[in-house]
Amino acid sequence: MSLSSTTTPDPPRSAPAFIPLEANPPVLTDLAHKLGLSQALQMHDVWSTEPELIATMQIPRPALALLVVFPLTAPYESERLAEDAGAEEYSGVGDDEPVLWWKQTIRNACGMMGLLHAVANGSAREYIEPNSTFDKLIKTSLPLPPHARSALLEQTPELACAHQEAASGTSNSTTAPDAQDDVDLHYVCFVKTEKDGGTLWALDGRRKGPVALGKLDAGEDVLSDKALLLGPVKILQHAGNDLRASCVALAGAN
Repeated sequence: MSLSSTTTPDPPRSAPAFIPLEANPPVLTDLAHKLGLSQALQMHDVWSTEPELIATMQIPRPALALLVVFPLTAPYESERLAEDAGAEEYSGVGDDEPVLWWKQTIRNACGMMGLLHAVANGSAREYIEPNSTFDKLIKTSLPLPPHARSALLEQTPELACAHQEAASGTSNSTTAPDAQDDVDLHYVCFVKTEKDGGTLWALDGRRKGPVALGKLDAGEDVLSDKALLLGPVKILQHAGNDLRASCVALAGAN
């Protein structure tokens, strides 16, 4: 998507770049496991946000995170700009943060950013294997300010290698994906955190920081009716009938 440099938060073409990653549940699951997520969790396809249809998907509940993949449309970008206009750049550090958030400074890395945000927050963090890449990234990132966290991701070769291996085998296109491709699809992660009273957060590396969307009750997760209406449904409405829009949930393994 072509946007002027004064409005887009995307990394410049000179920044490090990843091959675009498709929202393929088995591939995302394999990538997460290689980086240190327990085999007890996996990604599940969420092929509708209609409550009566979600109930038929046999996704273990509670779902711990939801990744929404969607095209960056002009209406969505206008809404993002308006919401971010009055917000300050996030500067949170330490264990007292309600969420762990990274600014995206690697081109085409929104899939990995979504995965990181999914496993590093809420109950999912309890399923990270000790001394794994995820474990080391999370522990090293916590005391760092956002700009240093982004630099850490750029300087972690294990992350880049795992991402390249996953992304290189996921394209349904007749043309192999390339790290320098300009893509208009983006990932946003939604998680529920308990230590701040059950807040639903939108975690997006293109924003100025994590966005609190509202409170969820004890029995509500990211696939509950309220959670979907607070975030994912609004985003998907901007996508219209674009079939590239999709959702993937992090939950227990079947």
